[in-house]
Formats: sequence, structure tokens, C-alpha cells
Amino acid sequence: MEIIPAIDIIDGKCVRLTEGDYTQKKIYNEHPLEVAKEFEDAGMRRLHLVDLDGAKAGAVKNWKVLEAIAGKTKLVIDFGGGIKKEEDVKIVFNSGAALATVGSLAVKNELEFVKWLFQFGADKFLLGADVKEEKIAIAGWLEKTDIWIYDFIQKYIEHGVKQLFCTDVSKDGKLEGPSVELYKTILQKFPGLYLIASGGVSSMKDLEDLQKIGCRGAIVGKAIYEGRISLTELKNFSK
Repeated sequence: MEIIPAIDIIDGKCVRLTEGDYTQKKIYNEHPLEVAKEFEDAGMRRLHLVDLDGAKAGAVKNWKVLEAIAGKTKLVIDFGGGIKKEEDVKIVFNSGAALATVGSLAVKNELEFVKWLFQFGADKFLLGADVKEEKIAIAGWLEKTDIWIYDFIQKYIEHGVKQLFCTDVSKDGKLEGPSVELYKTILQKFPGLYLIASGGVSSMKDLEDLQKIGCRGAIVGKAIYEGRISLTELKNFSK
């Protein structure tokens, strides 16, 4: 299982939110590139980079941060937050992202997203599914829909999407453990899916549990910043 550290950006700084609430913000480092280099030095190969300003504004904002990290590390970066137009997709790829992360748009504008899958290649996208009680939540988690997570996954698997990360919003940033049962159900229904767990990881045991049920990757954020999981432990886990 691949460990994917997360960097969330507001105003060009590395922050974390609790339950997606912009008022519950904590700044961890004013220089995201420093954080990314630490991850790379610890043997991490991927990075989950989230533009929280972009997610709120509905347009990519922090692409300069992406450009700096992509230019000065070898990390395979997926970048999301505010990708709403084709122009945003191009900015993200031109700034050095390996994958564009799309969530809300895949819910709200299926036609546009499917067009991108054909145009750029389905393997260039990481589909994000934010979930509250098995229903999709969108717009930086501010809105809950009536779409079942399983219907959502089925639809986009049929369009060629292979990688999906799923965040249980109720768990995110709370260090209470991930939604193992939810992921187990998803993997039972879609055994070939490259499922990346996201939200709630608070210990190495959580990562072992996710690996055990068949998750292919796990996004880890707050647990690293709060010192619950050390980069040395992650390095050993990834070997």
C-alpha cells in the first residue's frame, strides 16, 4: 500500500482543516516546498496537494506552489481544488501535476468531466469522492447530495477511471481512525479499483488495517503534522 502525504494550501501556506471547516484552520508551515522535500527525503513517492483557496473560489489559485514543488522534487503529485474548466486542467498539468484531482465537478458537470477523460486520458485523473453517510458531499464538503457513493464509482469506472480516493468527511482531520467498513464495502463491490483511503488516519495501526482490507493507498495529513506518525515509521512501512 502506498503512503500519500497530504499538503493543504491556503494563502500559499501549509494548513489543515477539521471536518472541512475553513474556520477550524491551523497553519503548520508557511513554506509548503520545505514540507514536500521532507516527505521526499523520507522516501515518499507521491504527494496529495490540495488548493483550498481554489476549492472555495471554484478556480485554481495556488498553482505556483504546485510549480515550485514539481520543479524541485521528483514527487508524483496529484493536485486538486477548484478544477472547474478545461483551462484549469491545463494549468494543473502545465504546472507539473501528474494527476488532476476532480471531485465536485464530476458530480455537477458529468459531461464536462467525461470530455476531459477522453481528451487528456482517464489515467491522468484522480477521482475524489467526499462522503457523508454513504452520500456524496461537494463544494469543499459544504453541500451534501443524494448520490450514493457506489453509483458514483460505478459510473466513472465505466468511463475508464482507475484511481479513486474516498474521504469520510465526518472523520477528516479528527484523528479518530479511518472509515474501514466503508472502504471494505467499496472494495467488495469494486475489487479491481485502486482505492485510496483518506481522512481519519491517526496511527500506524490504522494504516495496517487499511492495508489488510486491500486499500492500494492511504492519504495521511494531520497525523504527520501532529506527530502521531513519524516519517521514519512511514518510510519503514513503505519498504
